[in-house]
Amino acid sequence: MTDWIIQTISELGYLGIFLVMLAESIFPPIPSELIIPFAGFAAANGDLDFFGVLAAATIGAVVGMLPWYFAGRLFGLHRVRFLADRFGRVMAFNADEIDMAVGWFTRFGPIIVLLGRLIPLIRTLISIPAGLSRMSLPAFVLASTTGALIWNFFLTAAGYLLHEHYEVIEVVLDPLSYVVLALVVLVYLFKVATWKPSGIKV
Repeated sequence: MTDWIIQTISELGYLGIFLVMLAESIFPPIPSELIIPFAGFAAANGDLDFFGVLAAATIGAVVGMLPWYFAGRLFGLHRVRFLADRFGRVMAFNADEIDMAVGWFTRFGPIIVLLGRLIPLIRTLISIPAGLSRMSLPAFVLASTTGALIWNFFLTAAGYLLHEHYEVIEVVLDPLSYVVLALVVLVYLFKVATWKPSGIKV
């Protein structure tokens, strides 16, 4: 995967960064921890501009999150609540918990989305409940852009400063993706084992 990322960025420049980050937002297993440091390294070499890298990466990330947001919004809360109580053990949530999550997003949505953009895997999944809670599109885009900008600045700067040793970032940050994935799986299994229906008609 690393070779494909490097080749895409090397051949397409800013467009390559945009496309790879777009894919990363739609398909979470593609890690930005491998994409952006190399782009920062290319900026340090003079092949790309630092702020151009930052802009391309952030725009790609935000555009890639929109399909998940609209999927949650179009699918609708009522359907999700119905499915949660009918097939809840598979979903690992009941209707009450769906309502609670939507309540949190209604109250703290922008902050949750912003912080979620800083966590591997969660950065994509966070778009779905944002859509379900019908968070306004401007608020979602602003929070997503802010979170993506912070994360991309950190990775771009790291690649820029480490220069030829940008691969060190991969060694440090890439395992974080697997740790988060393992935690998500463990939480899911726990929820499946302890799931109970809400008992509320939906």
